[in-house]
Amino acid sequence: MVFQFRKAPQFYQTHGKGPAMVLLHGFLEDGTIWDRYVDHLSKKYFLIVLDLPGHGKSGVVAKTHSMELMAEAVYELLQLLKIDTVVLVGHSMGGYVSLAFAEMHPETLSGLVLLNSTPEADGPERIENRNRALEMIPKEKEKIIGMALSNLFSENARTLYCDEIKKLKQQANGFATEGILANIRGMRDRKDRTSILTAVSKTKWLLCGDQDPVVPLKTSRNVSKKTGTPIQILHGSHMGWLENEANIKDFLLFVDFFYT
Repeated sequence: MVFQFRKAPQFYQTHGKGPAMVLLHGFLEDGTIWDRYVDHLSKKYFLIVLDLPGHGKSGVVAKTHSMELMAEAVYELLQLLKIDTVVLVGHSMGGYVSLAFAEMHPETLSGLVLLNSTPEADGPERIENRNRALEMIPKEKEKIIGMALSNLFSENARTLYCDEIKKLKQQANGFATEGILANIRGMRDRKDRTSILTAVSKTKWLLCGDQDPVVPLKTSRNVSKKTGTPIQILHGSHMGWLENEANIKDFLLFVDFFYT
């Protein structure tokens, strides 16, 4: 299904019945990463899965896709679907969008799960890396995307999930270059939302990988302590939705977001 946001088509799917849960993918991903979760979670939830602007089948809407802009796309979809309250589950960049949503529309939030994500802003080294990617992607898109996705996995995981990684690279290479660049700018420029996570009074969780090269375990532990957010540590690197599918399915099915 498609809805219009900022005059550009945005792709989404819905599944099941029950309380609403939105599944938000990360950078260089699209909503298909959640395909393996749909049958399981739609037993309990009305699932909403969308391609964030500039990813998958969704159009590019601005030169910079700020986290606020993408959060507003999520909110407009919820308005279209007449949904008043929702649980947000965000992987990596999807977590950044979820936190922006929590700041902008706190009354709509019923629960929050950050998967391999953080409320902290980029540090100087990460900003430099993003600026380098902005310069190089127009020249060597396939090479940079391939390196970026491979670097999200530990060395062992690269071997174990080589077929899945190949598929992710093929998909990402099909995304519009201007959309990829817009999302890099948005991540680079995002603000620190540690205080926002602290202020979330609904059920909230951090799910992190003990070998995550992007959001190190130490960072997640510190965020958990500072914000009062429970943490669940999973064995794996940055792509928890793939590396810990069974554990995350059960976690999302059995945590009671709406009545705790």
